[in-house]
Amino acid sequence: MAAGTALSGSRLGRLARGAARAEPQRRVEDEQCELCGAPVPPRHRHVLDLEQRNLLCACRACSLLFDGDAAGGGHYKLVPDRRVALDDFRLDQVTWERLSIPVDMAFFFRSSSEGRVMAYYPSPAGPTESLLGLEAWRDVEAANPVLAEMDDDVEALLVNRAKGARRQWIVPIEDCYALVGLIRTRWRGLTGGDEVWEEIDGFFRELDAKCAPSGRE
Repeated sequence: MAAGTALSGSRLGRLARGAARAEPQRRVEDEQCELCGAPVPPRHRHVLDLEQRNLLCACRACSLLFDGDAAGGGHYKLVPDRRVALDDFRLDQVTWERLSIPVDMAFFFRSSSEGRVMAYYPSPAGPTESLLGLEAWRDVEAANPVLAEMDDDVEALLVNRAKGARRQWIVPIEDCYALVGLIRTRWRGLTGGDEVWEEIDGFFRELDAKCAPSGRE
C-alpha cells in the first residue's frame, strides 16, 4: 500500500484550511466576493484559481461571468453546484484495496495541470495525497462510465467506506475541502472522538439532502 504524503503546507492544504475558516460561525457580514468585493449571501458559488488551487467566493454576477468553458482564460473556473448520489456505483473491496487508499474515505479528481487523476484523503494533518493505483483506477472508470462526466479540476468522486458505509457521489470539489476542513479542525486523539464522527455523519446526511441519485440531476 502506497504511503500518503501530508500536504498541510501545500496549495491544496491552504485551500482546505480556507474551507475550515468558511464554516457557519463566520459572520454573514464578513462574506464578500473575492473577485469584486461585493457582498454575498451565506450560500454562494465558488471559483477555483487553477494556478494557486484556491477557492474564491463569488457573487452572482461573477459566477455568471465565469460560467462557460472559455470563461476565466484558463486561470479561473466556476465550481459546479451539482451533486449526484451514485447509487449503482461498482467498487468492490478488492478493487478498493488495489487503489492503495490507506483509509476508508477519499476523493478523486482529474487535474488539468498534472494531466492525471489524483487521489486524496482527509486526515487530521489536512488533505493527504495517496499514490493512486492507476491500473485499478482504470478498472473503476471502465466499470463506471459516469466518471467520464466529471469536470476536470472542479468535480470529484467522493467515496465513504467508513464504519461499513459503501457510498459514492460526484460532488463539487469544495465539498471535499469542506470535509477535509471539518476533520482537520475537529479530530481529537487517535480515533477522532464521538463529536467529529457525529459531524461527519451530519456532513453526509446534508450531502444526501442536496443531491440527486444517479440519472437525475
